[in-house]
Amino acid sequence: MTDAMDLQTAAAAFDRSSTPETETAAEDERKQVLAQFPLEEWATLPLSRYALGQGAPSGSGPTYCRLMEFGTPNLGSIKGGSAAKHIMYHHNSGEWRVAAPLRGLEPEDAWRELRGQFVRAFEAVAAEDFDVVDDLDVLRFGPTLVTKSLAVYFPEHFLPIYAAEHLRKFVALLGGTAQSDSPAWHTNRRLLQLVRSRPEFDGWSRQEVMRFLYERFNPRPQQRSIWKIAPGERGRLWDACRDGGVIRVGWDELGDLGQYQSDTDLKQALDAQWPRSSGGSLTLARRLLAFRDLEAGDRIVANRGVDEVLATGTVSGSYHFESDHTEYRHVVPVAWDVSRARKLPQPQHGWRSTFAKVQPALFAQFAAGLAEQGPEPTAESYADGLGTLPEDVADVLEALKRKGQVILHGPPGTGKTRLALGAALALAGRADALDSTPDRRAAAQAEMLQNGRIHMVTFHPSYGYEDFVEGFKPSLSATGPGLTLALTDGVFHTLCTQASARPEEEFLLIIDEINRGDLPRIFGELVTLLELDKRGLPLALSVSKRTFHVPPNVRIIGTMNTADRSISHLDAAVRRRFAFLPVGPDPDAVSGTVGPLDLAQFFESLNTRITRHLDADHQIGHAYLLRNGEPIATEEDLAAAFRHEVIPLLEDYCLGRADLLHRILGSLVDEQSGRPAVMSPQDLPATLANEFTSGTSGTDA
Repeated sequence: MTDAMDLQTAAAAFDRSSTPETETAAEDERKQVLAQFPLEEWATLPLSRYALGQGAPSGSGPTYCRLMEFGTPNLGSIKGGSAAKHIMYHHNSGEWRVAAPLRGLEPEDAWRELRGQFVRAFEAVAAEDFDVVDDLDVLRFGPTLVTKSLAVYFPEHFLPIYAAEHLRKFVALLGGTAQSDSPAWHTNRRLLQLVRSRPEFDGWSRQEVMRFLYERFNPRPQQRSIWKIAPGERGRLWDACRDGGVIRVGWDELGDLGQYQSDTDLKQALDAQWPRSSGGSLTLARRLLAFRDLEAGDRIVANRGVDEVLATGTVSGSYHFESDHTEYRHVVPVAWDVSRARKLPQPQHGWRSTFAKVQPALFAQFAAGLAEQGPEPTAESYADGLGTLPEDVADVLEALKRKGQVILHGPPGTGKTRLALGAALALAGRADALDSTPDRRAAAQAEMLQNGRIHMVTFHPSYGYEDFVEGFKPSLSATGPGLTLALTDGVFHTLCTQASARPEEEFLLIIDEINRGDLPRIFGELVTLLELDKRGLPLALSVSKRTFHVPPNVRIIGTMNTADRSISHLDAAVRRRFAFLPVGPDPDAVSGTVGPLDLAQFFESLNTRITRHLDADHQIGHAYLLRNGEPIATEEDLAAAFRHEVIPLLEDYCLGRADLLHRILGSLVDEQSGRPAVMSPQDLPATLANEFTSGTSGTDA
């Protein structure tokens, strides 16, 4: 079914009966903005009434940015992410953070420039001279805030949709095109024009259009992470969280998490507050930002300890910081379902920390009220829209659609091949296997590789053009004396021939260890034909002189270990024809404990040292600390992984330099000889904890 037919059908079936209440609430919020920030007073609006991060004058109400982000939800959301969307704000450190064009100016001078551009934008829209707004360079650094501001003051000219990515997808849905570099307000106007041209929207309000598009055509359908979040130590805040419809976490000293633009920015604040955190604070920073960026509809689990589910929940609003609360001031609204409370038959070792990711299959078990494994997802559930793709798989598919071929790169053990096979499962219509048991997923992968649409090959130094494209090889069917050579198609030639015969289906080649081969020699003249705009062009092959083309329905995923060779060493002609997606170490994948050792914090701290003394390409992947897909849970497994996998890998990286190995592993090796310390498996967790972890690790279970 085409998008146009889907749109018509969905619009006809959409329930518009609840819209009047929303429109009334939205209009009340708009009147509040107009009353507190009249358009005619913008030219003299003081900075203290605009920016986040400062105490507003007594009795003056919220600042403009706070009202727009947190006080007007029915006018369309701009919540989530950092305060950078407001172009300038007062940071918890005491300094003013401003967009690039305003840097170097005193705060009041920066505000005068920003305010002046807002005023010029308002005047231009009032005169319906919309192109003027596109030329205001400072406003481009706050597209969501600016677009919402224009929609509030001039609702007849804009829809209550503000995210540029969402706007572009909705424009495409309605059959239009939007330039990727167009500001959000420009794309918003384009979407409004398309809506007005569609008969199915005759008589619809802007609120109805917004609600319809988001409910029926979610612009971000991929699977969101599911988080376990502890409501205080041993669940001591659970009653207050349940009754208040929220989840709270600590680290109040950080202030509003909205002021931090990146995990590095937040890590610096964590290090300043808790300087002995030894690198593990980067893991905590990422988890706190994930908490801040929870969206309405996201699912979470509240726990007490490692074996009790207090409730499952659905996020119902956006993060905010309650500065007047006594403790645990970081808050996200949640609709709780306490009917799912239960004791678990087996402890979840990763649940000792405040935050832990929950696998979708485990959450489905909780949500279904089952004590054991619930029903497996099916292909039909994904086809019906009940299942969604994991974000990393969705990113790979998006890159394949855009570029045609992708290389997944990262240190060894980060799951690059697993991700490639996961994307292949999605392309093959088996996304249901992504969240299933390891055995069921392995069976689905084996079946997929046998059906002819998905091929997999591993490059190595002796792999050549004759293996990949074509070449003369000994004939196995020849009779008689002597050696007989026959022209033989390579794996890529075979795949392209099959794809040409079935143009309605997508074909995929997975190339594992792609950087271990001599890529210019292997691809030969076919490098040119990889570009999407050159698919289908005929080319004479160098060996047989046969005419050959790469069909448009062929995709390639390569994987490469950056420890073997960095991206910069790839041939430039090959490199520019691939999209590159990093697959880095994931501390959340090893969220768990072994005795006193927090695995995720140890993992992050070890990689911090490796990055400092070697480089980021030589970090270790999370697979080294997994057993059967789960984090290591016993002293024996930890000792085996550390002694037999981690230490030999680092010894190889350090090229026999005992001093370098000592700087990475500290007391675990002798500084002079580089000999690893010998100890019992029972003593290893405490030794690693003392060497690599200290300070705040975020344990609230």
